[in-house]
Amino acid sequence: MFHPTALALTLALQAAATSPPPTRVLHLGDLNTDQIRKLDLKETAIVVPIAILEEHGPFLPSYSDGYPAERLSNEIAKAVGARAGWTAVLFPTIPLGVEAANAIGRKASYPGSYTVRMSTLRAVMMDLADELGEQGFRWIFLVTLHAGPNHHLALDQASDYFRGQYGGRMVNLYGLQPVFEAESAPPFSEAQSREDGFSVHAGIRETSEVLFHRPDLVAQQYRNAKPLTGQSMADLEQIAQKPDWPGYFGSPRLSSADFGKKIWEERKRVVIKTVLEILDGADYGKTPRYSAFSSEDEATAEVNRAAAARDEERARRQMRWLESKGIR
Repeated sequence: MFHPTALALTLALQAAATSPPPTRVLHLGDLNTDQIRKLDLKETAIVVPIAILEEHGPFLPSYSDGYPAERLSNEIAKAVGARAGWTAVLFPTIPLGVEAANAIGRKASYPGSYTVRMSTLRAVMMDLADELGEQGFRWIFLVTLHAGPNHHLALDQASDYFRGQYGGRMVNLYGLQPVFEAESAPPFSEAQSREDGFSVHAGIRETSEVLFHRPDLVAQQYRNAKPLTGQSMADLEQIAQKPDWPGYFGSPRLSSADFGKKIWEERKRVVIKTVLEILDGADYGKTPRYSAFSSEDEATAEVNRAAAARDEERARRQMRWLESKGIR
């Protein structure tokens, strides 16, 4: 007669043999020095969410980019941590960003936008690259969903520095043109797309995303939002320069949580596929970048130049104050 204990042990061993290995996802802020030292850095990936605080008009929260970026970072970490031998370490979210949407209308300040200079973000990320690189980390994935070209340029330059200085891989995932374009196909009808137009901010797409991720934070007045439709960046500049611009483009009224779910599922699929391909050896070094192709449009390039000029004026003002206090 087969002993019940032996039978239970046999079944447990069989289940263990057929079950997938446990996902190894750690949070950097929870780890002590000894735990960090024990990581196998050749098979450890750092995942860094970067979430701008940016106005999104009267219907969406200023952290609209942050909620999906943090959720996507968690999904990336789970996918990496599920690979045999690999560990994913989630870095605390960096709530800094460059070039909020109000820059399109040359509005230097706008309630809900709390940005830093491009040089500041680049310096922060290069400092982080040095800290991680000097400790031996070699795989870093940056997760940001803000589409400001200067924002991505700062992240790209810091990533190139990490690769050149330490031979590792720091990848601005959303800054890779194929990743950016792969999720651009909207799940909307042709008529809905026409009404939304060239909508780069807080329109049907972004409102749908927040309705999916954080519906509790969406003001229900979005259902009656007046469409602000443009067909180009030049059109959006004219819309945003009006004194009564409410902070969004396109047609939020057409949004739905179902659209947001479809956008999320495609984004997750594309980004995780890209991450795993990079870990398997794919070289992204020559992949076209969003920060380059986005500036080919002259109106967009002009917005970038105006934002850069504002950054320079901020830097001069800050330096004058420091010098007046004898601070160097």
